Amino acid sequence: MIRVAITGGIGSGKSTVCALFAERGVAVYDSDSEAKRLMSSSAELRQAIIETFGEEAYTAEGLNRQYLASVVFTNDEQRLRLNSIVHPAVIADFEQWCREQSGAYVIFESAILFDAGLDSIFDVTIAVLAPLPLRIERTCRRDGVSPESVERRIAAQMSDDDLSRLADVAIVNIDRESIAYDVEQIDRRLRMKAECNDGIYS
Repeated sequence: MIRVAITGGIGSGKSTVCALFAERGVAVYDSDSEAKRLMSSSAELRQAIIETFGEEAYTAEGLNRQYLASVVFTNDEQRLRLNSIVHPAVIADFEQWCREQSGAYVIFESAILFDAGLDSIFDVTIAVLAPLPLRIERTCRRDGVSPESVERRIAAQMSDDDLSRLADVAIVNIDRESIAYDVEQIDRRLRMKAECNDGIYS
């Protein structure tokens, strides 16, 4: 089974791309959602996070996301510490999930694929890109935030140029029709490669 990772900055539309793959019957692992689930459900993770960030990291209702965000998004060292706790658990969960899947390939969706050094375990990496004004417009519409706040978030992420350079495949998501065609072509090629057991995007 081929392992494919899809990444992209805020507003790029990587979730839309993943949804298009899912419509074609491909299993998709949303690492962000699964990380949140594991941080809430895993007693081991909970203990490690409390030991590192204090009792405030959890409330009676569960994970205190607002508190953790305030800590890690303003401190790179703290963010790396959180990642070092959560990422191994996510990858272990992904490995187990893969064993339960069938099909030619599976997809792992992650906004911080290269930042976190997770790309090495994948056969193919795909970067979803989009023009900056479109990314800002999409995010403002989706999150109800100001363009200035979106620009700050984009500035803190890896640039599209770097993503394009690091990924095996880069696709530009301007509208659903054009990106659907790209997904169809990639899906066809991946299925052929899996059948032939050939080199991936070589």
